[in-house]
Amino acid sequence: MQDLVRFLTTLDRRWIFLLMGLAVLIPILLRASTKETPGKLTNAVFEQIEKLPPGSKVLLAYDYDPGSRPELEPMARSFAWHCAKRGHKLYFMALWPLGAQMISDTIDNVIKKYYPEYKYGVDYVNLGFKPGNEGVIKVVISNMRELYTTDHAGTSLTNLPMTKDLKNIADMDLIVNVSAGYPGTKEWVQYAATPLKINIVGGCTGVQAPLLFPYIPNQLQGLLAAIKGAAEYEARLAKAYPDYAKDPETGELHVALTKGMQRMGPQTAAHCLILALIVLGNIIMALGRRTQGAA
Repeated sequence: MQDLVRFLTTLDRRWIFLLMGLAVLIPILLRASTKETPGKLTNAVFEQIEKLPPGSKVLLAYDYDPGSRPELEPMARSFAWHCAKRGHKLYFMALWPLGAQMISDTIDNVIKKYYPEYKYGVDYVNLGFKPGNEGVIKVVISNMRELYTTDHAGTSLTNLPMTKDLKNIADMDLIVNVSAGYPGTKEWVQYAATPLKINIVGGCTGVQAPLLFPYIPNQLQGLLAAIKGAAEYEARLAKAYPDYAKDPETGELHVALTKGMQRMGPQTAAHCLILALIVLGNIIMALGRRTQGAA
């Protein structure tokens, strides 16, 4: 026993680093995922989009950048897929400079790929980024044309069927925000959803979630927190729409639409290893003290 305790207490920490690397790498290579059970907040988000009648106007504000992309991209893509599946009209915009790039990525990998029947300017539009933080929201709640005269590509909004009669945010039936911080969900709740009495749901990073919980459920109807929330939402969509997770013809996994569940695999394995090491460390410490006491 003494030899085992001595061996474990003097173990090179690089072995622990190796174990952690394998705990993350193996699930990634195997595309392992965990079975997720959607929680109350996830179901609330799902129902807000699901209950809208086809043709409803949904504003999708993507307020994040590449730094938070691994955490927020899965929910951003899921939101777009779900809204298009329900036949809603999608209005994309961003308050972050690189948010426009995130919108373009979602359009290319979701709308164009899975909904080729969706026509630009008729079923969806990319309004792009406008500087001004919450100042942009304060303007567009009353007069959208004061800031937005063209779309992201420079096409006049009067030439696009779905925007030619658009006046302000009050015309929207739902606001969906994906946020990495300021400006983001909090500002959309305070300056748009609450004064205009429009329902809003969101997705955010893990560190931002505690700041938004006080707004639920009266001002913020649902929230996806971090990659866990994204994975739960993907699981909820897969349950409601079997073709979400896998192609019904080939049976192949839709990798672009299940990144949340795939990323939960490495995270879960890493967390389990950390817990095991904590328990093992305490056992070693207890055995070491007992050995010293016996000596």
